[in-house]
Amino acid sequence: MVAVIGLGNMGMAMLKRLLAMGHQPRAWDLDPTKRDTARQAGAMIGADLAGSVADMTILSLPHDAAVAEVLAPILPALPQDAVIIDTSTLSPRAVRGFTEQAKAQGVFYLDAPVSGGPAGAAAGSMAMMVGGDAAALERATPILQHLTARLLHIGPSGAGQVAKLVNNLLVASHLVTAGEALRLGAAAGVAPEALLPLLNGASGRSAVTEVNWPRWIIPGSFDSGFSAGLMRKDVGLALELARELDVTLEATGRAAALWQELREAVPDDADFNRLSATLFAGVKP
Repeated sequence: MVAVIGLGNMGMAMLKRLLAMGHQPRAWDLDPTKRDTARQAGAMIGADLAGSVADMTILSLPHDAAVAEVLAPILPALPQDAVIIDTSTLSPRAVRGFTEQAKAQGVFYLDAPVSGGPAGAAAGSMAMMVGGDAAALERATPILQHLTARLLHIGPSGAGQVAKLVNNLLVASHLVTAGEALRLGAAAGVAPEALLPLLNGASGRSAVTEVNWPRWIIPGSFDSGFSAGLMRKDVGLALELARELDVTLEATGRAAALWQELREAVPDDADFNRLSATLFAGVKP
C-alpha cells in the first residue's frame, strides 16, 4: 500500500500517475478541495492525516516546517519498518533530524527530492535523488519506478537534498545566464528562435535552453507548475548550506542574488521561467 501526503502540483501528479499504474493509493492534504479531487480520481482519503498513511508514504510538501508538522502525527501511526519517501526539497540538516525521529519510531525516512516538475511526475520520467538507508530504498523501488526514469541512491541521510540543491542552484543560474546571453544575441540581430537550435546542438546547451525556453518562455505560456517563490526557497537553502560549510560561491552566488533582487519584477507566485524572460527583456533589479 502507498500513500501520498501533500497534493500540490507535484503531489497530485504523482498520485494520478500511481492511479494510472494500477495502484489505489491513500492521500491527504490540508485543503479539502484537493482531498475531494483526489477522491474523485480514485484515491482513498482517511478520516484524518494519521488515517491516510501506508507502509510506503510519499511526502510532497513545501518546506521544513510543513514536514515537521506532518511527521508529528504520522510517525506514531505508521507500522514498524514503514518507509517515508520525502520528495520535498529541504535543508540537509533538517532531514537528518527527521531521519532520527523516524528511526526512534522504527520507521525509515528517505530524503528523495525530484527533478522534472509536474509534467515529469505525470509521465513517470522524473529523476529522484535519494539519501538514506539503501535497503529501505530497495523496498520502495517497485513503487518509485512508476514515478521515475532515473532513481539514484546518492548516499546517507541528507545526500539527496545536497544533490537537489546543487541541481537547482545550477538551474537558477542557467536561467540567469541564458536570459542575458540570448538578450545579447537579440541585440546583435539574432533572435532566440534562431539561436536555440544552434546552442542545443553545441556546447552551450543546458536544460534551460533545451526545455524551458522552447516550451514555456518563447510561447509565453509560463505554466511549468514551478513558481519563482519555490526556486527562491531552494536557492536560499543552497546559500544556507554554503554558509554552513564556509564555501564561497562567486558566480552562482551572484545569480542567486538576482533572484532576490528581481522579486518585484518576478513575484513569488509567478512561474519561475519569468525570471529568464525578464532578464532577456533587459529589466534591471
